[in-house]
Amino acid sequence: MRLSRYFLPTLRETPKEAEIVSHRLALRAGLIRQESAGIYAWLPLGLRVLNRICAIIREEQNRSGAIELLMPTIQSADLWRESGRYDAYGKEMLRITDRAEREMLFGPTNEEMITEIFRAYVRSYKALPLNLYHLQWKFRDEIRPRFGTMRSREFLMKDAYSFDLDQEGARHAYNRMFVAYLRTFERLGLKSIPMRADTGPIGGDLSHEFIILASTGESQVFCHRDYLDFHVPGPDTDFDSRADLEGIVKKWTSLYAATEEMHDQAAFDALPEGSRVSARGIEVGHIFYFGTKYSEPMKAYVTGPDGKEVPVHMGSYGIGPTRLVPAIIEASHDEAGIIWPDAVAPFDAAILNLKPGDGATDRVSAEIEAALGARGLSALIDDTDERPGAKFATADLIGLPWQVIVGPKGLGEGKVELKRRATGERVLVSPDEAVERIAS
Repeated sequence: MRLSRYFLPTLRETPKEAEIVSHRLALRAGLIRQESAGIYAWLPLGLRVLNRICAIIREEQNRSGAIELLMPTIQSADLWRESGRYDAYGKEMLRITDRAEREMLFGPTNEEMITEIFRAYVRSYKALPLNLYHLQWKFRDEIRPRFGTMRSREFLMKDAYSFDLDQEGARHAYNRMFVAYLRTFERLGLKSIPMRADTGPIGGDLSHEFIILASTGESQVFCHRDYLDFHVPGPDTDFDSRADLEGIVKKWTSLYAATEEMHDQAAFDALPEGSRVSARGIEVGHIFYFGTKYSEPMKAYVTGPDGKEVPVHMGSYGIGPTRLVPAIIEASHDEAGIIWPDAVAPFDAAILNLKPGDGATDRVSAEIEAALGARGLSALIDDTDERPGAKFATADLIGLPWQVIVGPKGLGEGKVELKRRATGERVLVSPDEAVERIAS
């Protein structure tokens, strides 16, 4: 992709409304644009990051045994009345009526709708266990949207919903998602810590938030320092093994870790002083087990092995991809700009052509892009007429993992300069070696 033909509206000045670093950099790097309070357009570079995050989420959901579907954003108020949540949810719910005066709403979450879908098709325990998920845009009319897409009114959400015959099966489903979340966040370049959390309006009595530590976090969190060194389960994890998953979850819940709402100061003070971590945290995922809270009032029953009808046990599991973008920036940046982890970078490399129009620099830039493309990697060629200093600044700002600097002087010796954005390391190598290093 050539920058001269791309849409990348970067900003030199920091917008006044941006309070935290991720919001400032997302606006300056041309990832997003605010259209109204808490509502953002995702510009091409930002959308590429969002899509890569969603791809990783999908891979780990599929690996855990969840099945993807897609539910509508507009829901009937009648479904929410069945569960008893329509009047209880609060002003965050956007309530609307259609032309026939039917009461509708822009879904803030999907427990009611997935329960309605389940009860329409599943009658027997033999169809269980079942976990259905989707990635869908949602709306919650936040009192104070802030920090860009960290807390916005319109946002993208991955919701998964599990259905099991009994509490034992439901706990195994919960453990599947618990481990899938550990893997997902590690692949995104984040160190997440599962913490006991309040269930809020979702309901239930078992819940964990997955928290990354950041000075700009929304709330205070407390945990044992050893969590920072825990090993995340690998891709060979057996999600069908109850014992294996129970062992992983037991380890990751064996030490003190709690959000502010669930904090026990006495238990925290009992930890050795050097093991206490009290910090700000950003929630990047939230999982719930709520038993029959929705299945009983909405009559989502299955026939059990004994022939009797019983309400299914359910859980829900959320990850916010639009929230993850600023969370990753908060965790990975420097004074020059964003430093994207390789797995979510919008392009794998920036190729800086220092003399566009020169036959040699144009040819080598195109050859490097083609060679990377043959390896399944993407590159953004800066072929604009900007001065080298401006090109370097833009490349650092947008934070692609690699920079390949192609100039007449280096090519005179058969070399290009290769820079690793995360470390700042620079080396002179041949164009072929640059491709090999990026692809390795």
